[in-house]
Amino acid sequence: MTFSRRNFLIATGVAAASSTVLTACSSGNAGGGKSGGDKNAPKVTGNKATTIGVGTKADSTGPAPEVPGAVKGGTLYTMDQLDCDHLDPAQIWSSYEGWITPLFMRGLVGYKVSTDGTTTLVGDLATDAGTVKDGGKTWSFTLKDGLKWQDGSDITMDDVRHTFERLFAKFVTFGPRYPQSWLVGGDKYKGPYEGKHLDSIEIDGKTVTFHLTEAHGDFNFTLGMRAFSLVPKKHDTKEDYDKKPFSCGPYKIDARQVGKSMSLSRNPHWDPATDPIRNAYPDKFQLQFGFQSLASTDRYIADQGNDQHTLSMFNEVAAERIQKVLGDPELKKRVLTHLDTATYYYAINTTRVTDVKVRQALNYAWPAQQTQLIRGGASSSEIATTIISPLTPGHTDFDLYGKKAKPTGDPVKAKALLKEAGKVGQKIVIAFQQSDNAVKQAVAIKGALDKAGFDVVTKQVDKTSFYSQIGQIDNAYDMFAAGWSADWPGGYTALQPTFDGRVIANGASNWPQLNNASVNKAIDAASQIADPEEANKAWGAIDRQIMELAAVVPDYWPIRNWFHGSKVGGFVYDSGNTGIAITKLYAMA
Repeated sequence: MTFSRRNFLIATGVAAASSTVLTACSSGNAGGGKSGGDKNAPKVTGNKATTIGVGTKADSTGPAPEVPGAVKGGTLYTMDQLDCDHLDPAQIWSSYEGWITPLFMRGLVGYKVSTDGTTTLVGDLATDAGTVKDGGKTWSFTLKDGLKWQDGSDITMDDVRHTFERLFAKFVTFGPRYPQSWLVGGDKYKGPYEGKHLDSIEIDGKTVTFHLTEAHGDFNFTLGMRAFSLVPKKHDTKEDYDKKPFSCGPYKIDARQVGKSMSLSRNPHWDPATDPIRNAYPDKFQLQFGFQSLASTDRYIADQGNDQHTLSMFNEVAAERIQKVLGDPELKKRVLTHLDTATYYYAINTTRVTDVKVRQALNYAWPAQQTQLIRGGASSSEIATTIISPLTPGHTDFDLYGKKAKPTGDPVKAKALLKEAGKVGQKIVIAFQQSDNAVKQAVAIKGALDKAGFDVVTKQVDKTSFYSQIGQIDNAYDMFAAGWSADWPGGYTALQPTFDGRVIANGASNWPQLNNASVNKAIDAASQIADPEEANKAWGAIDRQIMELAAVVPDYWPIRNWFHGSKVGGFVYDSGNTGIAITKLYAMA
């Protein structure tokens, strides 16, 4: 994998200093004040952005500010469709896993969320958000005093070094690869299990210093990802660590039934004085899996028993109930509506569907409006025409396949392209994440594509392991539903991990397996543009270039509608992790 000198902060005109800010999507008053139908739905396009600042050392000092009205004690429940595919932080690259794991994982840095939604990057286990030298090639972080693992043992600098060295182990096949590619000597390092250290991770007392091959002024934001949460050297069980990680957060895992439930109780060795991020009000969390959105929505509407103390981190208001819930002022009080920086698309496996005209025909034939209606209409999503979201720097507005003019698809144009290619009747196998709503969308998509001259076969794939399955190079699918938001806002992390041909590997996220020399070259060139406006134009041009190659079919930009029981308090959006701030929640009496 090749990473160039460009980093996100350069591309967006942000200096690598304590005054650093990153832009992130914000719904502003999205969904607030008005009730009901699609005409009042918030819009992704044209919405303003907010900022994520870098906090001071004082901002990095615990305890976390109190949530007004919060009470301590009780149990909170979750009700979601899917369990976590990975719990080893090194392999976490799913936003859903990132929303849940702050309960028991901590990293050197993290995102501090205020009650008004303001999000700041601060030191979590570190005393601050990092010290940068050499223009961004050297980063240092100092560990706080009094940090403990769940067994009461000290968090040590050996644990810090081990956490980053184990990223290079062979069993780590999923998750982000930024430090592995940026650290000096990382191209030859094989991990710590043979007793060898990576010299570019330097330990001096309680300070760790990372030496990078090139300047990355956003390295501290990189480490804010859940993938770089600490792992204790003594309790590292390698492959088995994925099943039950060791806690240094406010809760520890007591029991887990994969696909069904996960029980968490307080970690008595977590000290809130060291933690500026987590409030940890409930005594217990009971995570429950295997619930379709319609089932969870109906239970929230009924609001009985334990469901009053229940929330969903992943499930949203079901499409079948969205007008009812958003149209009822009392129910809507229990819905957090927020725009999301993700783009959901259908990746086209370019190693199986090799003819660009066939891929373009798939784009023309796509029933965007039909799938939007099945998801719940404009209150749930906005039809996408590009890969980079309008809420991410680097977005350029274009519509190569005429979705705005023909949102239900253009089967005539699609069939004409298939005829030109001599591929009328081509079989297309499409994988969907298993859910009731996905079944309905699959029917609509098959109908539209069959009408355009394709022979479509749909496959429902287990939701929990979906991304692991489609991330295999030799997967058996021609297209698959996927979604991606920038790891931190900017064109680089929106496109490089997903379309750079040099990152194709099992477990990687270049799902279309696109390896186009011109695209690779353009990514490198855009990465070195210092002027923010010019850099954003370059990323928008790459987006267009990829869409001309039709590596994906953009489907929608999401509008989140999270529903919860009447006795769950502290609901606030975390812009850094782009989801609900789970450590701010509390159970009402």
